[in-house]
Amino acid sequence: MKHLDLIVIGGGPIGIACALEAKKKGLSYLIIEKGPIVNSLFNYPINMQFFSSSEKLEIGGVPFISKETKPKRDEALEYYRRIVTSNDLNIHLFEKVISVLKEDSTFHVSTDKTAYSSDYIIVATGFYDIPNLLDIPGEDLAKVSHYYKDPHFYAMQKVAVIGASNSAVDAALECYRKGADVTMIIRGAEIGKRVKYWVRPDIENRITEGSIKAYYNAKVKEIRLSEIIIDTDKGPVAIENDYVIALTGYKPNFKFLEKIGVQLSKDGKYYPHYDERTMETNISNLYLAGVICGGMDTHLWFIENSRIHAQMILGHIMSKQQSKA
Repeated sequence: MKHLDLIVIGGGPIGIACALEAKKKGLSYLIIEKGPIVNSLFNYPINMQFFSSSEKLEIGGVPFISKETKPKRDEALEYYRRIVTSNDLNIHLFEKVISVLKEDSTFHVSTDKTAYSSDYIIVATGFYDIPNLLDIPGEDLAKVSHYYKDPHFYAMQKVAVIGASNSAVDAALECYRKGADVTMIIRGAEIGKRVKYWVRPDIENRITEGSIKAYYNAKVKEIRLSEIIIDTDKGPVAIENDYVIALTGYKPNFKFLEKIGVQLSKDGKYYPHYDERTMETNISNLYLAGVICGGMDTHLWFIENSRIHAQMILGHIMSKQQSKA
């Protein structure tokens, strides 16, 4: 079993930033990522454009040059891939962490391929893997997806988009422009307040002119093979339907955190316990970084404001190392 100073679980931007800091500090480290480099970004919609400008997505002091002020998914994939390869970061891809156990002062990490041990652990696993389910009849039909990738697939189809966030709005607009008959099912009274300001007028105008149909204050009750049933303030409505894109949000893997022993709040928000100055959890030498720190409030942390976690964590680790010397 190979022993390292630090294991970073999650190879997203923040996990990579942590590894860069560890390398600068001269620590032995390993990133373990269950998918490709920046797996969550890879699974974003093909045409996605970030809300943040490129300089706010930079990590490790490496400039991020993009064609537009706000970069797109393919540019981000190239940027983070080049950081990993040009810095020769120690990363194992397509390897899933199964368990993390602590014995005395040593962590034992088991994966679906092998096992490791380390003195420190950083969990930077994001939140994009587990969708918030609707828990309604028909949600398990093949026509239903909780992820959206490419609008071409939905051309000439009757598509229901559930949600009113950035991802739902982007999906509705792109599918409409590829020739889909799009209906949005929106739980609230308006499009989400955090929708990108340059996109909001577009979706509102398409709804106003009737190019995209929208039901506000509505909830999907049942999904059937050729229709969906929704509850509205005017009663139930049946809508002809070929495909459902349910973009109702995602959540971190709380079961994984609980299995490790990280304490979570009991208020339904599942905020993990950590020291805001160091990012250390209730488990000594185990740290959290990135969006996972926000519990169910996945909008609290993102690349732009959690890049600093890498420096905070490695600074704390190095202070512990020095106290041992």
